[in-house]
Amino acid sequence: MSHSEVQNLLLLGGILFALGLIGFLTRRSLILMFLSLETMLSGVSLNLIVFSKYHQNYQGQILAVMVLTISACEAAIALAMVVSLYRRKATLDVQAWDDLSETILPKSTDGDYQDLEHEENYPKLSPAGLDPLDRPVPSSMQASLDQDQKTSPIVLEVNQRA
Repeated sequence: MSHSEVQNLLLLGGILFALGLIGFLTRRSLILMFLSLETMLSGVSLNLIVFSKYHQNYQGQILAVMVLTISACEAAIALAMVVSLYRRKATLDVQAWDDLSETILPKSTDGDYQDLEHEENYPKLSPAGLDPLDRPVPSSMQASLDQDQKTSPIVLEVNQRA
């Protein structure tokens, strides 16, 4: 394989990768985004095979087979995502996936993370091996449980039922 052939094939692999990257960044359809991703992986595989052929070893070809295997798995996952999105939203626009983002987190205006100043009232579990309603709690743990009972709304509710 001559030096000019190697350069031409590496240039072709680079062009394939660049076209795939541009397609991935500019498309909104999931199918076209995944096709662009496959084009990028084809460019990488072509470059691996050319380097392998030029250096006369099989390492690049083995890596290319691994890349193709990973791209086949990625295509299967992509197909499942496309079918799921189309069944839920009747569209293939990636903007329809925006409702899957976290909406519980408070929005920060200054970009800094806000520290929680107060401790949440999480329920307190009983000591391991003890049933909280039937068995007495050892006196060594009673003081800490008494403090928790004053603040925990779940324990207060259980005490009111008893």
